[in-house]
Amino acid sequence: MSNGLALLSIFVLSIFIGFEVVSKVSTTLHTPLMSGANAIHGVILVGAITVADRATSNLQLALAIVAVVLATINMVGGFVVTDRMLEMFKGKPRVKKEAEGVDAE
Repeated sequence: MSNGLALLSIFVLSIFIGFEVVSKVSTTLHTPLMSGANAIHGVILVGAITVADRATSNLQLALAIVAVVLATINMVGGFVVTDRMLEMFKGKPRVKKEAEGVDAE
């Protein structure tokens, strides 16, 4: 039982550390960090799928499915934010000036 308590302690500590690390990042860096972390989210998704495949009890399977769903949402959200960020850096389309004295021959 102490092994389970150790794993639970590591899990709770990782939540606190993750929250502290993310909350200290300035808002201007959140989008580039999220776009760069999409590869990590992909690895997490593959890991969650692997855990779901090797589940031996209903509890393990349920937790693995929840992990797959959350990892998928996180990864798709990262790509959506990256797409929106890239749209912000595109230039505005230029309007052609038509019939502003060009036809005066």
